[in-house]
Amino acid sequence: MPMGARILRRRENVLEGRPVNHGRVLVVDDDPKLSRIFAEVLHGAGFAVDTAADGRHALALLERLSFDTVITDLALPGMDGMEILRTVRERGLEVPVIFVTGTPQLSTAMQAVEFGAFRYLLKPIDPEQLVEVVERAVRLHKLAAIKRQAKEYLEKEQDSEHPGLSERFSRALAGLELAFQPIVRWPQKRLVAYEALLRTSEPSFPRPEKLVHAAETLGRVHELGRAIRARAALRMQKSPMRLFVNLHSEELLDDALYDPKAPLSLIAGRTVLEVTERAGLDRVPDVRARIDRLKRMGFSVAVDDLGAGYSGLSSFVQLDPQVAKLDIALVRNLHREPTKRKLVQTITSLCKELGITVLAEGIESREERDALEGLGCDLQQGFLFARPGRAFPAVHW
Repeated sequence: MPMGARILRRRENVLEGRPVNHGRVLVVDDDPKLSRIFAEVLHGAGFAVDTAADGRHALALLERLSFDTVITDLALPGMDGMEILRTVRERGLEVPVIFVTGTPQLSTAMQAVEFGAFRYLLKPIDPEQLVEVVERAVRLHKLAAIKRQAKEYLEKEQDSEHPGLSERFSRALAGLELAFQPIVRWPQKRLVAYEALLRTSEPSFPRPEKLVHAAETLGRVHELGRAIRARAALRMQKSPMRLFVNLHSEELLDDALYDPKAPLSLIAGRTVLEVTERAGLDRVPDVRARIDRLKRMGFSVAVDDLGAGYSGLSSFVQLDPQVAKLDIALVRNLHREPTKRKLVQTITSLCKELGITVLAEGIESREERDALEGLGCDLQQGFLFARPGRAFPAVHW
């Protein structure tokens, strides 16, 4: 049965009992009939809907109007759906983009994830699924906007009280602590490493990201990084295990990082530097030369959140990592979503060909653990095995 007829036949059932939503959706498709059907289904579900027949019209609408999500066909005349997504991200627009296609390809799916597509739907699309996915995208977009406004407000408050922020940051450094989370090899049930995670006894920084942001605001990232590296090295002196330590991209500019007598340099051969805030790599001159220098010292390099956004592939080129950590969004409920499994399988196979070890983090269920093992990803980390602890926590097998 043609997709249009399928949707029309089921449309009434989908819309029954749906609450009115206050979200605006842009539908981009060169098939006017299909575009109209999508619009009718979504409008009936409570969304305001605009349509565009091609990419240029869509981008013009995105410039003039505020949308909560975009649904676009991948195959469009002129500017295709992937180019729309790429342009949206280049312009700094954070609207969720949902792809629909009748001819799925792994390379396209990989690109979609890499550029931050919200979902990748295959035709024929169940109308219930369409409405459900759009509802979730709109909710998350609105939530992100609220969080962004709150963050901007807090940043203004902090920026207006730099003296107070500096004092609190200094107290946080004095009370700096590290928590450690095991990294294991499954199903061998073998502990292979610990990741050092930032903590502090200063109550005004309950989350690590707040402390990192304060360091960025105050220009004290190097100071924070030195303290973390020194404490991590001290804690690992009596342990033979490998150590993962987060490294802010700005720390690559700190001469102390390359000091062969620095505490962490003394255990470089079993230390993996996990580069965070990778968007800032573009501001680091000669980044590849700096990474190569660290490798010659004995350090290994990891990229985190592979698959989380546009910077992932460029980071591969810049960092040439030995380890790649899968984004938690790919891990969550992996066993229930075939598209995620296919993407993880492709990433794992590609990394194997390149000699890169894949580490999956954020594992919370046995089902996720077993699905990852089946896809060739046996290096794992998450609450299922152990929560982070000040002492080296035991692993729950």
